[in-house]
This record gives sequence, structure tokens and C-alpha cells, in this order.
Amino acid sequence: MSVWELVVIGGGPAGLSAATAAARRGVRTLVVERAAHPRYKTCGGGLIGTSLAAVAGRIEVPAHDTVDRVTFTLDGRGGFTRRHGAGPLVSMVRREEFDDRLRAAAVAAGVEVRERATVRSVEQDPDVVRLRLADGELLLARTVIGADGSSGVSGRHVGVRHRQVDLGLELELPVPPPEQARWRSRVLLDWGPLPGSYAWVFPKGDRLTVGVIAGRGEGERTRQYLRRFVDRLGLAHVSPIHDSGHLTRCRTHDSPLRRGRVLVVGDAAGLLEPWTREGISYALRSGELAGAAVANADLAGYERSVTERLVPAMRGGQRLLDVFSQRPALCHRLLATPPGWRAFTRFCLGRAEFDEVVGRAPVRAALALAARLPAPRRSVAARMSD
Repeated sequence: MSVWELVVIGGGPAGLSAATAAARRGVRTLVVERAAHPRYKTCGGGLIGTSLAAVAGRIEVPAHDTVDRVTFTLDGRGGFTRRHGAGPLVSMVRREEFDDRLRAAAVAAGVEVRERATVRSVEQDPDVVRLRLADGELLLARTVIGADGSSGVSGRHVGVRHRQVDLGLELELPVPPPEQARWRSRVLLDWGPLPGSYAWVFPKGDRLTVGVIAGRGEGERTRQYLRRFVDRLGLAHVSPIHDSGHLTRCRTHDSPLRRGRVLVVGDAAGLLEPWTREGISYALRSGELAGAAVANADLAGYERSVTERLVPAMRGGQRLLDVFSQRPALCHRLLATPPGWRAFTRFCLGRAEFDEVVGRAPVRAALALAARLPAPRRSVAARMSD
């Protein structure tokens, strides 16, 4: 049987970035994807500067809007809007279009993409990895990169462990021109009533992406939060194009990234920012690192690179999440200050990771103060939502 130099499981941003990076360096690469592009994926679709830099020179980003204004609310109260006068902060994409462009770029780089092919099992010995597909076909590879999501077979094979699991619920709402104009170039972030929760409105031309995220185990209260949020927006009457949900999983800091000849990237590795749950930039960057490591025959180098380049920012995000979960009102007030707004914009523009943000003197002082304050009493609204 023919043995591929590299087989990538999953045709999302992580897998296609890995495949492109390897193929550009001369590695004979196959991507197997269980769906067929273009396919819908539950995702806010906001690309921060880090993501835009990762795809620069590879694709033209299919943005439906660019955002320079952000409205912040605290469970619907205390709203304020800030504008970044120096240009856009975030680009808004529809994932079916974004991922399909990444697929086309991978094919142009020499990658073979096989769609509607589901991997059921992964086995390996010192020389080869065996992938069994749902139709019974066997694929052989010298190396495998798993990019099949947080519940895929590759993560189970490697033994990925998670410290944080969240439930995200999302609606894609078609809106008329007046509503489009209301939201053009503006997003809304609402800090929610559940610990660590928040909601968003992301504009994408003739539709809005509206969603909420909170810790797993609070399913009904998370659905209730989404219903109240949509009702506050005056959009409860709109029939969604998509009504979906998914679990996001963030790795423990010592979770493995490799087992033998199998590497995991993106969601399959549990790589995402714990506070915002932003995962696209981690998918793109970890995929590039893994593809380069395979081409350089240095699989251990991938683990080192992730530990050095991605994990510190995740630790910073975890610290922010810990404070935000206990004191969302404090975080809300901090974002209204000039230092808080500057830190937020630097993150959006890709000019600072969260480890740098929490290391800055004003933020460090605010976090230290928050840690010393007594735990706040829950609001009446939060108690009534139980």
C-alpha cells in the first residue's frame, strides 16, 4: 500500500494550515475531511490581527464587515461604546467561506484533499500510522496531524486532557437593511449572569451572528440567557438561518500535544484562549507550527514551539477568566478606562497577547486589587435566573 508522508485529519483552519505549511516544504500531504466544503461551522467568525497575520499572503480574507466600534454591557445594563479611530479592530467572516478559501490555498500548494471521509480509528507503531475510515479503507502515513476538533479520534489517541469545557450557543439571523445599518462596523459584548459567561453580536452584511457562551453544566440557564439576550436586542421575531451549539474545550497546561508520530493541533489539542474562547488564531498558528515540524523531521520541536509561543498567552487568559468569573462588573468598569480600552484594542489588533496584557502595571494592579477584595454578592437578577 502507498504510504503518505503526512495525513491530516480535518479540513478546518488548523488542518489546512498544517497541510499547506508541510506541502510548501515538499511533504506529500493528504487531508481527510468528514464534510464537504463549503460547510457551516458554529463560530463567531471574528478574525483578530493575529489571525489576519497568519493567513496574510495565503488567502484574501472574505470579510463581510470590519469593526471599529465596540459596545459593552453588563447583563444588559451600563452600556457604553468605544471607537478605535485608527482603523478596524476585527474582520468578520462566515466560516464556510473562510475555510473554503483555506482549502483552495492548500490545494494550490499541492495538498490532496479528500472530502466526506471520516476517520474512525488511529493506530501506530514506530514506523507507520494506520487510519481506518468509516467505509473500511485503510490509510497509511509516516506522520499524522490531528485537526478533527475537540471530540475527534486524534485527541483521544494522543490523550488530550481538558481543564475547561464551555457550551456555546449561536444563531445566524437574517436582518433587513435598517438593522444592518444599526450594526455596521460595530459589535456588542455583553458580560453575562453566569460565571465566565458573555454574549455577542457580530455583523456580517445581511446577517448577524448572535451567541452566548458559559460553562458546561449550565445548559438550561445558558439557553435562557440567549433567549433574554435576543429579546433585549429586539430580534426575537427573526427566524434564524442556523441555530446551533457546540462545546469548546481548553487543555490542561500539561496536556500532551503528541503521541509518537501523531500530533494534535487547534481544537483537537485544546488550544484556545480561555477567557474569550478565541480559537481561530490558535488553530492557524498551531497548524503552521506542526506542518513545519513535520517537514523538518522534528516532531518534538512542535511541542517546544507551542509551549514557548502559545501557552503563555493561554495562561494569561486563564488568569483574566478567573477574575472575570468572580467580578464581571469590575472587568466591565476597567474596559471603560483608557488603559483597559488600550489593552483590549492591542489584543484585537494582534499587538499584545494576554500574558503581556496581564503583565502591564495598570492591569497587574487591578488584578491584585480584585484578588484582595471580598467575594461579591450575587445580584437579584442572577438569583432569579436560578
